[in-house]
Amino acid sequence: MSSANDDQWRRPEPTPRQQRIDIWTGLAAVLVGLASLALANNTGYFPFGTPPAWPEQVLWTVAVTLPLAWRRSRPELTTVIVAVAFITVQVRAVPEMQLSTIALLAAIYTLGAWGRDRGRSRRLRVAVIVAMFGWLCLSYAITVAEIPDDAFADATGPLPPLLANIVYALLANALYFGFAYVAGQTAWVAARREDQLRTQAALLRSQAEELQRSQAEARERAVVGERLRIARELHDVVAHHVSVMGVQAAACRRVLDRDPDKARTALAAIEQTARTAIDELRRMLGLLRAVGTDGERPDSAGVAHLDRLVARAREAGLTATLSVYGDPVPLPESLSQAVYRIVQEAVTNTLKHAGASLLDVRIRYLASDVEVDVKDDGRAHTPGATGGLGLIGIRERVAAHDGELEAGPQPTGGFRVRARFPRPALVEQAA
Repeated sequence: MSSANDDQWRRPEPTPRQQRIDIWTGLAAVLVGLASLALANNTGYFPFGTPPAWPEQVLWTVAVTLPLAWRRSRPELTTVIVAVAFITVQVRAVPEMQLSTIALLAAIYTLGAWGRDRGRSRRLRVAVIVAMFGWLCLSYAITVAEIPDDAFADATGPLPPLLANIVYALLANALYFGFAYVAGQTAWVAARREDQLRTQAALLRSQAEELQRSQAEARERAVVGERLRIARELHDVVAHHVSVMGVQAAACRRVLDRDPDKARTALAAIEQTARTAIDELRRMLGLLRAVGTDGERPDSAGVAHLDRLVARAREAGLTATLSVYGDPVPLPESLSQAVYRIVQEAVTNTLKHAGASLLDVRIRYLASDVEVDVKDDGRAHTPGATGGLGLIGIRERVAAHDGELEAGPQPTGGFRVRARFPRPALVEQAA
């Protein structure tokens, strides 16, 4: 049975190659039909009566077979012409019946397989089949009176000979027309399913291409993200230590002549800072190269080691303090490192740009937040923190942990960096 969705589908028009095949098929049917007509005339058996003249016989034979040349491009018109010509062949007693019957069945089949409007195709096929049976009954009604009395003299069986003949003809025609109808419908359903499969295959190919593009974009984003992470790590590690060494080298230069002991102390600090920078670079690069390891990260950059940053700030000449308020809680490793890098960047900016003498670092464990607060008493305008890569890196770290950031000059002087992270998320991650 056909559904509403089935009826809405339209079979694509035949291809140029299929149309060429149909033209050759129609021409071949004409030639075979004319040959069948010649043989039928040679037998001298004319069951429908005396045939008309040769030109008319040829005309109706061509009329019933030639339309097959357009059977797929014009299936409805082809079926109507062939059906009318078929009945006319019998009315005019043209003896050719073999190719005419085949042409009619082919037309009905093609209409079922290629009809664009399914409702109209169905109604037209039923109308043609009903007309054929009506003509069959009418022809029996017309010729029954002309049947000789001894026509069924040798008949045997329980049924009357005339009734048996009518039933036989009806069953044979029902078989022919039923086969043509069902075969055409089956071909149309098969074509619809094939078209749906092609559509689904095209959709799957499109989705596969889209997935490949998405994967390529994801890989590209991952590469860009990794590059940014490497750049941020390099900036945090190198900039901080180089800034400390620059400050200590400047102090060494100023006191080199008048206070050699302080100069030696500054040089020792520079040496130690350089070694620390190299160690951190090695650990970081080792982690970046480690593929397929257990994923452990070096623990030198974390909240537990903030005192080292403050100590280096003191060595560089700042009066630096580190204060912790509230009850410390275990932080996720990524966040602990983010807090460390934020403080490190703030200390670096203070040493490079602020010209400060005081540095205050505070870690607050609040009821719902963990806060990092770094203040100095330097100049109000801090180029490194406001426009450089340092503040960008701080913002990225804060955003990665759903935190909030305040950074800028203070009304009373100095510069302040304060980052706040939601504590509930930290507890869940730590768990």
